[in-house]
Amino acid sequence: MKIKDIAEAAGVSTATVSRVLSGKTNVRQEVRKKVLEVVAKTNYKPDRAAQRLRSKKSTYIGLIVADIQSPFFASVARAVEDVAQKNNYNVILCNTDESHEKERMYLEMMQNENAAGVILAPTLRLSENFELTQNHTSPMVVIDRQVQSCPVDMVLIDNRQAALDLTRHMLAHGYKRLAALFGDSSATGAQRKAGFEDGLREAGIEEGNFISKTLPAKDIAAHEAVTAMLEGPTPPDAIITSNGLLGAGAFRAIRDKELSVPESVAFASFDESIWTSMTRPAITVVEQPTYAIGQTACELLLKRIEDPKRPTRKVVLESKLVIRQSCGGKLK
Repeated sequence: MKIKDIAEAAGVSTATVSRVLSGKTNVRQEVRKKVLEVVAKTNYKPDRAAQRLRSKKSTYIGLIVADIQSPFFASVARAVEDVAQKNNYNVILCNTDESHEKERMYLEMMQNENAAGVILAPTLRLSENFELTQNHTSPMVVIDRQVQSCPVDMVLIDNRQAALDLTRHMLAHGYKRLAALFGDSSATGAQRKAGFEDGLREAGIEEGNFISKTLPAKDIAAHEAVTAMLEGPTPPDAIITSNGLLGAGAFRAIRDKELSVPESVAFASFDESIWTSMTRPAITVVEQPTYAIGQTACELLLKRIEDPKRPTRKVVLESKLVIRQSCGGKLK
């Protein structure tokens, strides 16, 4: 069923049908009623894609994230959707699994679908070479992962400082053999690793007295890594993980070994989640302002859509170290 079929059934022109469907007021009431009766009777649905191409204005925003299973990205997505819907936009959610190939495919899809704009958590490859997006003309905002030398709006936290603060906290409680897990496929993991190492150098802890591992940001990878650490000849007395999925896997490994926290091994992680506050002991975390990140990113994108030539902004939001019992057992 097309507009011309509606027009023929109602005995009016296609232009009149278009005016009725778009809510224009310059149509006589009896004509409007007749057109709407035909629409209801035939269950006609407008071709939104064709409408967007004709009007050159899209009502869709792309949100491309690394892993929707991550509590971080789930909260960001909720905020983006809330802001978008208030402004009459819809959100298309895409999951890259940290794959640059999938990322490129989704960026091309957004371009082909004439998306109004894109909010992107870039893969490591794109973070280090953002010029790969030079053919992408839709407005864009980058979240979570900083990109190098490129004029694009960004919403971030200071990952290096947050990791340094967490490391200092662990060391202040007397822990000597720290281990830390970092995601291997994002700039965020590298920045948090740098902050961890800053804290160790500051405390004079030499190489060989700590463990630092980069691995896929999956709970199963963390579970395997921590299990191996705990079974080793010199297991760590404190473990830090750089995101929520690594945290879940690491903590499960500690529980599987039936070790007490923090008496046998202390534990802390990035990312607040439902389980981190409900488990006993509750987990010390670096709480990121996830909702504010998504909200700010969507607001920046809408401003960019309205004014493509405005100066770019880099917004750095504050994280919060939430101190709980999982690393409080060895105060000096």
